[in-house]
Amino acid sequence: MGKLFGTDGIRGVANSYPVTCELALKIGQAAGIFIKEQGYGSAVIGKDTRISGDMLESALAAGLASTGVNVLLAGIIPTPGIAFLCRDTDDAGAGIVISASHNPYQDNGIKIFGSKGVKLSLNQEKIIENFIFSKTQISGKDTGKINGLSDSLERYCNFLRSKFPFRKPDKKLRLVIDCSNGAASEIAHLVFNETVFEASFIYDRPDGKNINKNCGSQHTEAVGQAVINQNADLGLAFDGDADRLIAVDEKGREISGDVILGICAKYAQTAGQLENNIVVSTIMSNIGLTKFLESLGIRHVKSDVGDRNVFEEMKKHNAVIGGEDSGHMIFLKDHSTGDGMLSALKLAEIMLDTDRQASELASDITIYPQILMNVKAHESRPDFRKNPIIADTIKQVENELKNRGRVLVRYSGTQPLIRVMVEGPDHGLVETCCRRICDSIENNL
Repeated sequence: MGKLFGTDGIRGVANSYPVTCELALKIGQAAGIFIKEQGYGSAVIGKDTRISGDMLESALAAGLASTGVNVLLAGIIPTPGIAFLCRDTDDAGAGIVISASHNPYQDNGIKIFGSKGVKLSLNQEKIIENFIFSKTQISGKDTGKINGLSDSLERYCNFLRSKFPFRKPDKKLRLVIDCSNGAASEIAHLVFNETVFEASFIYDRPDGKNINKNCGSQHTEAVGQAVINQNADLGLAFDGDADRLIAVDEKGREISGDVILGICAKYAQTAGQLENNIVVSTIMSNIGLTKFLESLGIRHVKSDVGDRNVFEEMKKHNAVIGGEDSGHMIFLKDHSTGDGMLSALKLAEIMLDTDRQASELASDITIYPQILMNVKAHESRPDFRKNPIIADTIKQVENELKNRGRVLVRYSGTQPLIRVMVEGPDHGLVETCCRRICDSIENNL
């Protein structure tokens, strides 16, 4: 039996295994059985703007309905919008999102949230996988209905705006918003409207094939230039399903997820809202974030890569703020999952309340140069740590950097690659150290 679920749902090239109509139908049926066993009777489906979204939506909806579950189609909406609707809709036992996040349009994927708007646990995913690979046939007299959810964007927008305290600020922030031709393209206009912000929008004209194409959270050059040209206060760049945010300051310079996390943590601590004085991020977070949090007396807990792992560590340590450098930010007092638009509103709130520019807020945090290189590895994944030459090379680099940097060497969770990450005070030194480790792995593994 193969494994379908990766670190963030099921993902692949649309119309190719595992992202096919046949499998989507089976996933819908498995989710339907799961929903009914939990005592619920309906599911909410949302999608981003990929051309393959309609096809997969139809298959998923048919699968769910065949189990007697009613289906509510929310249309094009950010992933965290579906998490919210799960909690806000009576009898909804799951929310399903059709999206491949920041990937190109050719890809697509399926993410599943439980009734409380939280991504499924590994055990729950395993239960669904077992059904998908079984030969169980759905039979029964009852079938569910499939209906559109006409107020999905309005409800989600009202939820987001309820988290923003400035109904009529003394001054309006001037924003440039990059919607990545994705799920943010319509709702961003509703959330960042003219009553509170002076906003202009780019890459908000999706055609099914231009999602994430040289735009969005992974390509901030255009939004940065637009901020400069328009003399704006802040640029906001979302990914295809708008659960990530990367910002740009008034000088057109990128503000990474780690920096946003640090800004929000400091503000929350000052306001007495950082419960247990803990922030969670992943092992990939920059050492600069760690040092910044330490300077504030904030405990920095690190999880494995993936926003679900961040969420689990937050629950374990009763933390209220966590995130990833990629732009996933989780504010557990406000939402059950990472939400790019909520993160943007938090950043705007801090700018308005402190009367500080984005560049000033970001300058509090020194981000160390970081180099990430990949080395091809055998799919059997031999333990490189047991090779004395490789282990010695890693140790030498660590000793050379001491407390001025760090080294992280790990296998990729999705590809036959060893990822080598080195951080330090100087870009040239970091690049040289990273190459030494990669060469050692290539020559000795």
